[in-house]
Amino acid sequence: MNVLVVDDHPLVRKGISTTLSCDEDIDVVMEASCIDEALSLINSKKPNLAIVDLNLGKEDGLEIIKRSKVKGTTTKFLIFTSSVKKEDFIRSEEEGVDGYILKDAFSEDILYAIHIVLRGRKFIDPEITKYQVESTLSDSFTELTPREYDVLVEIGKGLSNGEIANKLFISEHTVKKHVSSILLKLQLSHRTQAALLVNQAVNLYGGMVCVK
Repeated sequence: MNVLVVDDHPLVRKGISTTLSCDEDIDVVMEASCIDEALSLINSKKPNLAIVDLNLGKEDGLEIIKRSKVKGTTTKFLIFTSSVKKEDFIRSEEEGVDGYILKDAFSEDILYAIHIVLRGRKFIDPEITKYQVESTLSDSFTELTPREYDVLVEIGKGLSNGEIANKLFISEHTVKKHVSSILLKLQLSHRTQAALLVNQAVNLYGGMVCVK
């Protein structure tokens, strides 16, 4: 297979090329430092895969993908970036990239991502997935009042309304009002979903909350 590496930093290109040279399935590694060079190589050499940095100096790496797809290229695209910004990931998804991996990934992970993409499957760096989930959960929880947050934590532990009322020294009626407000703000339909959401959030930090 032939692979094109697109990055404006020579040392980064060299590092990726060295990693790729260790894979016996990769025959040719080409390099480009800007959009024009990349498009020229994609059009003339038709690489199986292009590994593209999002930020090519003052240029946007996604332009390579956008212009190539307009011309009906068969080249697959793997974004290789240091950006964990939600907007960058969304923009990449909108352009139909085949994979997204961070620059701090290990060499074996890069090779694994390449093979996954070339098999026709999508690869997303686990750290990106974790970050996006964490960000979403964080945004959701900021909508809650401090008392609603306390109630949500206890829901995550599997406590009933009565048990929550006793623990927080409030009436069961007040707990029910808080639960209704929590479900509304988090756009959930049942308290079990709220409990699972708490589990998901806690697991991101290495803990575990039991759900009855």
